[in-house]
Amino acid sequence: MKPQKIHILGIAGTFMGGIAQIAKAMGHIVTGSDKAIYPPMSTQLEQAGIAVDDDQSIAFLNQSPDSVVIGNAMSRGHTQVEATLNAQQVYTSGPQWLAENILKDRWVIAVAGTHGKTSTASMVAWILQYADLNPGFLIGGVPENFGVSARLGDSPFFVVEADEYDTAFFDKRSKFVHYHPRTCVLNNLEFDHADIFDSLADIQKQFHHLVRTVPGNGLIVMPDNQSALDEVIAKGCWTPVEKQGQEHADNAWHYELITDDGSAFSVFYQNEKLGDVRWQMSGLHSVSNALSAIAAAVHCGVPPKMAVESLSDFKGIRRRMTLVGEVNDIKIYDDFAHHPTAIATTLQGARKQLNNSKRSGRLIAVFEPRSNTMRMGIHKATLPKSFIDADAVYAFIDPEWNWQLAQEQFEMPVFVQHSYDDLLEKLTAELQPGDNVVIMSNGSFGGIHQKLLASLQN
Repeated sequence: MKPQKIHILGIAGTFMGGIAQIAKAMGHIVTGSDKAIYPPMSTQLEQAGIAVDDDQSIAFLNQSPDSVVIGNAMSRGHTQVEATLNAQQVYTSGPQWLAENILKDRWVIAVAGTHGKTSTASMVAWILQYADLNPGFLIGGVPENFGVSARLGDSPFFVVEADEYDTAFFDKRSKFVHYHPRTCVLNNLEFDHADIFDSLADIQKQFHHLVRTVPGNGLIVMPDNQSALDEVIAKGCWTPVEKQGQEHADNAWHYELITDDGSAFSVFYQNEKLGDVRWQMSGLHSVSNALSAIAAAVHCGVPPKMAVESLSDFKGIRRRMTLVGEVNDIKIYDDFAHHPTAIATTLQGARKQLNNSKRSGRLIAVFEPRSNTMRMGIHKATLPKSFIDADAVYAFIDPEWNWQLAQEQFEMPVFVQHSYDDLLEKLTAELQPGDNVVIMSNGSFGGIHQKLLASLQN
């Protein structure tokens, strides 16, 4: 295939940056542009030799690209979007480019759901790699076993994190309807993305569109305790479904905990024990993700006992309870949690891990409600219960969001700051030796992680 010139608008996001790396690996000439770029994507693009320009420059059109791939963060009115349209330049979306250039020839394993997509997709990719199947993948995070968020791979298998967010300004369907998976994992389903969906029913409709694309000789894997997903399947399903959970009744897969924090558990298929997983992950959500990943990999042909065995070597995901550093016996963790349920499960796992380690000290939650849904204040009523396992909560709330945290509804002390600097100063003054600090955001949080370590050191 003749190399093409591809320019990507919005290249700094994990999905579009992954597209860039895969296109480069195929031999294409890839450039991109964005308004802000920071690790880990800046590092990955630099290592791949992909140049990134400012998001206001239209110089890329002078290079006569064969195609411009437009990210879903780009809207009408943006300088580069308008220039692309005015030049009658060929353009497409990231999901469509992926489907037409990669996925059409692969066995696609898609992982969808409100929570756990990145972790579960990373587990599937690792299990396949452990079985020497060398899969391609495109994941919205960086699996520590691979060190990159995307790769082309050279086997029939391709693992993709299947997002329900819309595709592009010119294609308002969910991204995942482009992927046509043969193996589909549905993790869970809650109301989210209030900027594009009006209700849970709207999201369920999109998930049913995904279900409609899975062939009859494929497989859908899902937990046994997700009523919203059950309602999706009830709308019509033409594919075998395997359920998993803690109970063995009616479930193809089930687990039994060895430790209550989920750091060790046994895996069963059709009531036959396949083996034990002892890993560095924690939380029942991680165990559930693991069972789905195992079931998906087995559908791809991995021997069941090998699939179970592989997860003891799974190293986790960057920004999923990642230890950033320790100063004066104060541990700082980074986590991507930004939805009330994700916050709750993260802190629940951290609390159990803390209790089992017999480490004294407080569990301190630091968060910013940065997602579009959070900024709209959609989840502010359910936030207080999400922090039940924390001893204290520190939050950044931007005054421009025009809503306040209901501090009186929290069962622990809550401290709200309206600037990153004030939050840093507050934490530096009040953290104590023995504290375990979990910083939660789906963005860079103003670089507070390293700034806090440096401030505590000083």
